[in-house]
Amino acid sequence: MVGSYLAAAMLCWLGWERFDRREVIAWMMALSLCTLLRAAMFLAYRRTPVNLRTPATWERRYWATLVLSAGVWGIGAVAVMPAGDLMGQALIMLFAVGMSVSAVSCYSSYRNMTLVSIALVLLPSTVWLLLQPSGLQQGIAVAVLVFAFFVASATRSLAQALETAWRLKHEMELAHRLAMVASCTDELTTLNNRRAFFDQARAQHALCRGQRRLVAVLMLDIDHFKQINDTFGHAAGDQVLQRIGAVIKAALREDDIAGRLGGEEFAVLLPDTPQAAACDIAERLRAAIAQLNVSAEHRVTASIGVACASANDTELDTLLSGADKAMYRAKATGRDRVAVVEPVRAAV
Repeated sequence: MVGSYLAAAMLCWLGWERFDRREVIAWMMALSLCTLLRAAMFLAYRRTPVNLRTPATWERRYWATLVLSAGVWGIGAVAVMPAGDLMGQALIMLFAVGMSVSAVSCYSSYRNMTLVSIALVLLPSTVWLLLQPSGLQQGIAVAVLVFAFFVASATRSLAQALETAWRLKHEMELAHRLAMVASCTDELTTLNNRRAFFDQARAQHALCRGQRRLVAVLMLDIDHFKQINDTFGHAAGDQVLQRIGAVIKAALREDDIAGRLGGEEFAVLLPDTPQAAACDIAERLRAAIAQLNVSAEHRVTASIGVACASANDTELDTLLSGADKAMYRAKATGRDRVAVVEPVRAAV
């Protein structure tokens, strides 16, 4: 955008004494309007949320401004072409060829854009020269056409190479993102694995500490899980874990963090959650898990421990330890229940 405007301005400056000044002024005014229009489009694009910057929305607008700018450039070059000044004509063709080279560098990954830009910039002046009686003028036009032919041929290979390179780059980025997700996700339940849970929980706890908010932690353990594996097989046990993972995910709010710590043990961090609300969430989880059955005779249950305190006053490990102790108390007092540590510090 800037380059095409500067090229036209430089050409007009160099040919000020050779060109019709009224045509020069009209050309520069038209190019100024095109440049402002393209600049407005780019600013609108930058201000648009990233998720809305799609080719379906913006590519047609970009094409329209590109065609308008290149067309004004090519037609303006013909308009200022001095009929009896071979040096002026050669100067204009030199700049037009330079604009074609810049089109290759700017749009090389989009072959159609490259070809359209070259055609709109070069063809008007080239056709004009071909229609002149002088053999030298026609020779310049033929030389430009030969140059344009070889450039057009080269753009195919260049565009294909760049397209392949970009596709491989995006595939590698996608593979990297998938690998990162896989390294942080428990394969069976699709919850966070132990490492990811602690990393995210510490970050969320630090955020709550900075804002002096409450934090609650739930520790959940499936009752008699070994008996499920021994009686019904490990496949049934894996299915129970998957279903419990789905129950936990369905109960989470946007900022809540859940993970499988190992075996049949799960943890959930609830930011900005008072004890009553944490107990309510824990009770809903317990009731939902109690509706899961391995068989008609064997019901799945879970024991849940709850710990809640101000993040500013309590470390995350202290909360987890308190919730863990409450969970074991729930098991010791009959299982399939929620137990609360209060206060957390007294439990540690």
